[in-house]
Amino acid sequence: MNITIKTKNELDLMRQAGKILADTLKLIEKNIFVGQTSAQLDKLAYDYIISQGAKPSFLGYEGFPCTICASVNSEVVHGFATNTPLEDGDIISIDCGVVYKGYHADAARTFPVGEVKWEVKQLIEDTKQSFYEGIKDIRAGCKLGNISHKIQVYLESKGYGVVRELVGHGIGTHLHEDPMVPNYGPYNSGVVLKSGMTLAIEPMSTLGKRNVVLSHNGWTVLTEDGLPSAHYENTVIITDDGVEIITL
Repeated sequence: MNITIKTKNELDLMRQAGKILADTLKLIEKNIFVGQTSAQLDKLAYDYIISQGAKPSFLGYEGFPCTICASVNSEVVHGFATNTPLEDGDIISIDCGVVYKGYHADAARTFPVGEVKWEVKQLIEDTKQSFYEGIKDIRAGCKLGNISHKIQVYLESKGYGVVRELVGHGIGTHLHEDPMVPNYGPYNSGVVLKSGMTLAIEPMSTLGKRNVVLSHNGWTVLTEDGLPSAHYENTVIITDDGVEIITL
């Protein structure tokens, strides 16, 4: 396992990538409405990222065709941007990455479209909260598995499925670096966290069972039972006294 500890200069570049990404996601949120298309959101994201002197991390990554992953309803992750209009009651997970001067940031949000059912809105809120539960009391010297365990316990206590086939990851000069950051697992397990480590922590939960299937396009992951899924992600820096979130 090759876990990199970033220098102050590297962390500053990642913070700049994180700021551009946070602003991109805010721009997308303002433009989500009934009748909007994910293809249009993709173009907005691309144009904004380029205007900031950065590049989209996902576009062309292992052949991925879009700037954003746009996953609707039962799509967990890696949905393609399309010209299909969003409908009232849909939810859409937007996952996006930015690379600035060679350093990446990665984040995801799930947004409601129009009037969404109460239990689906709660799924979005609880998935977001599970991220914050995961980083509670985390600092250099803790075990990585503490994050994973806290996310799992919180989401399962609410009755959700926790997706296991997809995990968070280290991040830096590469979009995906060591270590892997699962959203489940035993407490006090895994590597010891060190100051200057950078992680993309990304809980993915389902309203039904946790089982997922791969779409015929070879990218998009969906819930096997067709029930909705939510995704929330931030890039963080581990510090001596806590966690710094750089994509808010």
